[in-house]
Amino acid sequence: MPNTDNWFHRMRRGEVPAAPVSGLLGFSLRRVDLEAGELEADYIAAPSFLNPAGTVQGGMLAAMLDDLSAGLVDATLAADEGVATLNLNLSFVRPAQAGAINGSARLVRRGRGVCHVTAELSQAGKTVAIATATCSVVAR
Repeated sequence: MPNTDNWFHRMRRGEVPAAPVSGLLGFSLRRVDLEAGELEADYIAAPSFLNPAGTVQGGMLAAMLDDLSAGLVDATLAADEGVATLNLNLSFVRPAQAGAINGSARLVRRGRGVCHVTAELSQAGKTVAIATATCSVVAR
């Protein structure tokens, strides 16, 4: 049974505030299934995220992928643990536009100290970016 007293679950219940970056990215949690090792969320790419070409800057998509990956690991932690991203390898598949972006993450392996996660962002049903992440479980 997952620990429901950790930061992630307390945040979901409104007992602690969400991370400030969540507001910046327009984060909204859609679903988390710890048995399946999955998390789904929505983001809003603001017009201020656009690069000179008029598409979402890759760094903003990277922040969303990191948020998805670390968020899923965060949901699995004990109350006295935190998560730190060690590595985020990403590929941009197609340009993203300002507006709604859907994200999903899947826990590939949850070790005691290291977790491996895959994440994907899509817009209008098409993949815009994918990532694999290695995250460390750290003491708070």
